[in-house]
Amino acid sequence: MVLEATMICIDNSEWMRNGDYSPSRFQAQAEAVNLICGAKTQSNPENTVGILTMAGKGVRVLATPTSDLGKILACMHGLEIGGEMNITAGIQVAQLALKHRQNKNQQQRIIVFVGSPIKYDKKVLETIGKKLKKNSVSIDIVDFGEEDDGKPEKLEALLASVNNNDSSHIVHVPPGPNALSDVLISTPVFTDDGDGGRGFAAVGSSASGFDFGVDPNLDPELALALRVSMEEERARQEAAAKRAAEEAGGQDKGEEPSSNAEDATMSDVNVSAPEENKKITDSAIDGDENALLKQALTMSMNISGSGRSGGDAEMLEATGEDQELALALQLSMQESTGGPSSQSEENKLLGDQAYMSSVLASLPGVDTNDPALKDLLASLENQSENQSESQQKKSEDEPPNENK
Repeated sequence: MVLEATMICIDNSEWMRNGDYSPSRFQAQAEAVNLICGAKTQSNPENTVGILTMAGKGVRVLATPTSDLGKILACMHGLEIGGEMNITAGIQVAQLALKHRQNKNQQQRIIVFVGSPIKYDKKVLETIGKKLKKNSVSIDIVDFGEEDDGKPEKLEALLASVNNNDSSHIVHVPPGPNALSDVLISTPVFTDDGDGGRGFAAVGSSASGFDFGVDPNLDPELALALRVSMEEERARQEAAAKRAAEEAGGQDKGEEPSSNAEDATMSDVNVSAPEENKKITDSAIDGDENALLKQALTMSMNISGSGRSGGDAEMLEATGEDQELALALQLSMQESTGGPSSQSEENKLLGDQAYMSSVLASLPGVDTNDPALKDLLASLENQSENQSESQQKKSEDEPPNENK
């Protein structure tokens, strides 16, 4: 696509009121200008188009070269018709506007619509053409309307003086039933840029026909809408295909995590089983310790050695705190006395309530005023008295030993 800056010179003289071109010369010209502007701006986003009028009070620039199609089309509304066309001044002003274009890489082109007689001589037009050629400006001439006073010959001379490597063209459009824009579509003004095709027609059409069955030069808005719709549908289909591929990939990956989940579950079971076993072992150890503690307490309180007395039963029924106190009592008693030498001495010590109270008071954290402790001391005293009486009775019943 060629990068161009184009100035379109419009003939708005009194001759444009004629109706030999439907609906009028001026309206037919305006439709063709709109179509050319759309073709230029859509063929390359960096193309610019400007518009000026050649009749009326003088040459008037309606829009300097711009890529804003809306601005270009808006300046075509409300144009006044009148006066005579000044083609030489129009071409020179168009060249000046192209010279001050912002992008110097753009090629320069002038499109001139000539629908009224030309009052200048052929030599004047040739001089202007040579100046355009010197500044590398191409020109396209659209000849329609009046054919008197040798207008076609003058325009051919202008084209010959400016033409360089067939970069400039002229199109003669006679009056007829066809619209001016319909005739221009198939001409080099639309389809030739020196590289085998230029403009919207080259983009939207091919040798075999038009895309979507719509000629974009006749209805550019419909062609653009169809193209946008096709692009959206293609994007939607690509998104759907991508989504389906991702879902298929996700299902393939989902099968592997399921087996991994089963392995993780088995691992959790294997880990939880040792933990449960550990809990059971810990509880068994705690039970064994409690059993050993009870056994030690029972052994320490088993005075007769043949069975449990009433005091033993009361001690077994006591709470865990009483059992610990009894064990501490037994240990402290053994430390203070160096260990009982016989069961009678042990019974005496246990039966001495004052002595036991003093021993317990010396222990840290023991409250001698605790009712449970008092009951325990009382039971020990009773037990000691009962055992003393039983031993005394037994000694009385035994016969004395005689030494031989």
